Amino acid sequence: MTIKHQIKVLIIDDDVNLGKLLGEYLTKHDYIVTVVHSGKSGIETCKKNTYDYIFCDYRLGDKTGIEVMDAIKDLLPETKVFIITAYSDVKIAVNAIKKGAADFIIKPLVPQELLTILKKGSYQSNASTPFPVHQKMHETGETEGFWSCSSQVMKEVYDEINLISPTDYSVIIYGESGTGKEMIARAIHQKSKRKDHPFIPLDCGTLSTELAGSELFGHIKGSFTGAVNDKVGHFELANKGTLFLDEISNLPLDVQAALLRVVQERTFRKIGSGVQEPVDVRIIVASNENLQKAYQAGNFREDLYHRFNEFKISLPPLRERREDILPIAEYFLSTVNKELDKDIAGFDAEVKKILVNYTWPGNLRELKNIIRRTALLTRDNLIHKYSLPEELIFKDRIASVTVSALQPVEKTNATDLKSFVAKTQKDIIIDTLHSVNNNKTKAATILNIDRKTLYNKLREFGLLSKKSDEMFSE
Repeated sequence: MTIKHQIKVLIIDDDVNLGKLLGEYLTKHDYIVTVVHSGKSGIETCKKNTYDYIFCDYRLGDKTGIEVMDAIKDLLPETKVFIITAYSDVKIAVNAIKKGAADFIIKPLVPQELLTILKKGSYQSNASTPFPVHQKMHETGETEGFWSCSSQVMKEVYDEINLISPTDYSVIIYGESGTGKEMIARAIHQKSKRKDHPFIPLDCGTLSTELAGSELFGHIKGSFTGAVNDKVGHFELANKGTLFLDEISNLPLDVQAALLRVVQERTFRKIGSGVQEPVDVRIIVASNENLQKAYQAGNFREDLYHRFNEFKISLPPLRERREDILPIAEYFLSTVNKELDKDIAGFDAEVKKILVNYTWPGNLRELKNIIRRTALLTRDNLIHKYSLPEELIFKDRIASVTVSALQPVEKTNATDLKSFVAKTQKDIIIDTLHSVNNNKTKAATILNIDRKTLYNKLREFGLLSKKSDEMFSE
């Protein structure tokens, strides 16, 4: 009889509540979990026990995560250590990978994320699949859902990724906010010959003129006011790997000029240094603005555009590929079910219709957040309309009222605009009350009126009779 090996996990985090939450969650999923709250206690624990996986916060009270990892690697060289870090510490975390960390995880930490890592510990991609997913451990779960798409336009995007990934071409990825531009960039990196080297993302939209040069190229201690330490820039961090520059059109023109020199010469100079350093980096950029139009308008350098424009991928928004909405929503629901330890089977017919018809201005990001919120509120085995946020209910109702308003009306009512408007108002109010389980406060909020006005309308339309008042009681 074969005895199944139970995986042993050590969590080192000085946040007592988070450690308790993660420990209980993983224990519930049959892992043997130990939680400690300082670097020193983590090292001492490893002197007495062995572990398959260790999750260590970078910022501990007594030591850094790298110091703890170095000590643990001497004791347990085969153990996989993951560094938990805030976004601002990504550069340090990449350094940790170079020193032996298995990967790093970006806060805020979600218990399901750790479970995903543990389950993928023995993961091997299936070579027979048309597009095997190579997901970095610190991503948030959107990546796999992204490959659930079956629309023709997304199949063409997958083909383009397969085509361009093995090359060293620069790529421009176009798409609205939330469409998954970084996921495409990561996929290209993971399918390239650079996959064993760093993938370094940088959001250019957050950079000021003063900080952009330092973030891209690094600086020397004392080179300007506030430069109290040497700083490694993103180009150096991404050496031999891939540098992903998101919202590239937001870079100031003078920084674009410096970037052009690096792209052309494949060398860079840190601020305050007189030394040119070689760099081997593949560059992928993303923008929600057409860069060709941007340079024609004088807002982007034409020569830099042509350097980047070796290959282009355009990501359509969700509203232009509605057949992908439900498969992605179902994937997000499956991940939230695991996270919340629920067993929601899916969406009822009305909710499916609302999801498909909604315009999704925030695309994948908005869809994921709404599924998480509705799953949390749902107490049934299906997600119903009452769990949806107000913006979806309101948009759906307005759309249906607009459609009905365009239908031919009876001849006797055709010139009676006042009666028609009153009937439309009444229908909207009744529909809204039903959609929020007859909660008048919530209905008034959705209708953008105060409670007093809502009650006046209910009386005006005869909806506050004894019988109706009972129907609409809170």
